[in-house]
Amino acid sequence: MKYLFNSTFIAVGMFAMANSASAADCGEVTIASMNWQSAEVLASLDKFILTEGYGCDVAIIQGDTVPTITSMTEKAQPDIAPEGWVDLLPDVVNAGLADGKLLEASTVLSDGAVQGWWIPKYIADAHPDIKTIDDVLKHPELFPDSENSSKGTIYNGPQGWGGTVVSAQLYKAFEAEKAGFTLSDTGSAAGLDGSIAKAYERKQGWVGYYWAPTALLGKYDMVKVQHGVSFDKAEWKRCNTVADCADPKKNDWPKDTVKTLVTKSFSERADGPIMDYLNHRAWSNETVNKLMAWMTDNQANGDDGAKHFLEENPDLWTKWVSPDAAERIKAAL
Repeated sequence: MKYLFNSTFIAVGMFAMANSASAADCGEVTIASMNWQSAEVLASLDKFILTEGYGCDVAIIQGDTVPTITSMTEKAQPDIAPEGWVDLLPDVVNAGLADGKLLEASTVLSDGAVQGWWIPKYIADAHPDIKTIDDVLKHPELFPDSENSSKGTIYNGPQGWGGTVVSAQLYKAFEAEKAGFTLSDTGSAAGLDGSIAKAYERKQGWVGYYWAPTALLGKYDMVKVQHGVSFDKAEWKRCNTVADCADPKKNDWPKDTVKTLVTKSFSERADGPIMDYLNHRAWSNETVNKLMAWMTDNQANGDDGAKHFLEENPDLWTKWVSPDAAERIKAAL
């Protein structure tokens, strides 16, 4: 019995030392949580896994695409941007990668992300001739401005989003103002969502910026408007993604690559199991849509969504982490 007791005591002590070493190696970590649902829940998921699985001391930092990635390249903070829409900020991202200040981890949305202008399906069904942006611009009367019914309106995202910059540049490139349309600043993610919900409830016309995967597009059946032109990468980089570029040209909106970005200093500090996790952690649009729909239906925040995902999808997330980390995460749940 004495031998068994001593062996058990030693084993427990070694396990505690291993956990302490893991925490010491990981230390303090800052994770950017962007102000949209999929990014919020992914930041919370990373926080839970790094805290409970790897002993990190994690702080969530609120951010948006442009200021967060710029800060990572210039100030090496925050440490991790879990959902970086890198195609929206190519100059900053590529410069950061080239200078070695940024590193790419996993392609977190494994089947890519879609952005652009959308219209309700009931509008598309009633007007089958409307397929492209140019087609939309022929019909301002179908998408009336709430403050001036003689004009149409195109709804844009809030300031700080890379997609908002591109959408504003396309508004100029397609000469939407000349066609009788205003560009409406919805002010926030909630404002943008609310404008779609309001239009749907009243079966009114709506056209504007949105993206997938999202819970909202699972709830409201929307059709992405075609751009009617081929994608020009050089033009996209030169002007479509640059807010103060005065002469944008018509362009398509490419399917976005969504990467997890980390600072070089963090990657060096977290080299090993933690970076292995960040390099392997990825999920499909279907998985994210399902999770976000649950969050919306249950008025759940990112932390709630992260725990729900971990409880419902052990076959997926246990492949991302080490066996020891998986057991600690399960115990924490």
